[in-house]
Amino acid sequence: MEKINYQNIAKETLKGIDTNNKPKLLLHACCGPCSAYPLTLLCEYFEVTIYFNNSNIFPAEEYYRRLDELKKFLVGFERDYHHHVNLIVTPYKNEEYNKYLEPLKDEPECGKRCQLCYKIRMGEAYDFAEENGFDYFTTVMTISRQKSSQVLNEIGKEFEKSHSKTKYFYSDFKKENGILKGKELRDKYELYQQTYCGCYISYELRKKWDEEHK
Repeated sequence: MEKINYQNIAKETLKGIDTNNKPKLLLHACCGPCSAYPLTLLCEYFEVTIYFNNSNIFPAEEYYRRLDELKKFLVGFERDYHHHVNLIVTPYKNEEYNKYLEPLKDEPECGKRCQLCYKIRMGEAYDFAEENGFDYFTTVMTISRQKSSQVLNEIGKEFEKSHSKTKYFYSDFKKENGILKGKELRDKYELYQQTYCGCYISYELRKKWDEEHK
């Protein structure tokens, strides 16, 4: 795969945005900490709505904890940055979701199983964006050091081809100290930081790692 500087593409896109008439952007978000820095950037240019469709997260207590932390952050974010962000939450259907992942349970982390997980959630969110008149769609996941921005943006690029109305916003939120800026915001708002990606497979792997490193 050709390595592309998606941060430069993002900058070029933002140069063309009329901030006096902000376009609508649907942002797939997996949690509060990963959303924090992207929101400080995107809300300067877009009217942002977050789409929380993360039935991959296991167990249910973890799912609701991450959702609650996101809600807590959005309250503080609006107070401090004066941007209101709408939040759409889809039904939690973990058992149904796991049926997609089960055939790939032995794949290594960041491999085919994880890429399928990205595609499912991004595809659902992109469909919603197209059906509801959003100008752009993107995901916060490119801020994660465990996730390849190249892979995520390639997935977004493919979805853009099949969605005629909603553009894909290319990003690499890790760049230009994005991870550090995100950590500073996480600490400022005292957000819970999860220790594994989300699915039951990554949960078991993390539990095993913790037991081995007691």
